[in-house]
Amino acid sequence: MTTETSLILFKPDAIEKNLVGPVLSRFQAEGFRIRGIKMMQLDHAILADHYSHICDKPFFPDIVTFMSKTPVVALALTGDNVITRVRDLLGPTDSQAAAPGTIRGDYGQDKMVNVCHASDSPEAAAEELKRFFKEGEVFAL
Repeated sequence: MTTETSLILFKPDAIEKNLVGPVLSRFQAEGFRIRGIKMMQLDHAILADHYSHICDKPFFPDIVTFMSKTPVVALALTGDNVITRVRDLLGPTDSQAAAPGTIRGDYGQDKMVNVCHASDSPEAAAEELKRFFKEGEVFAL
């Protein structure tokens, strides 16, 4: 197994429905450890950077509106194969296709209103962690 660190963003629906604690408990029950956690308000600049691969799509303004409607909770989560395992716990991006028992299956609504963003590769995690955490905000364990 490989120890990795992933970025998790608790999206506005998780904040509004008070799901940060229950979802974080699921991650911790899997043995994952918190290396950094903070609440932050996302602005257009950080969202354009984070979603640069889709910022030219017609639905991008909807993403900006949704992701900036409340603060989000950014989490640096570490553990063995955390990237794949968290994504398995979450279920597919489209909550309507997610099985009951997955986080999105239990709490999500659709492709955007789906509780959490999670890094999809070690390379993406490295870039995303730098985007959302300043030097010194992700701690060694």
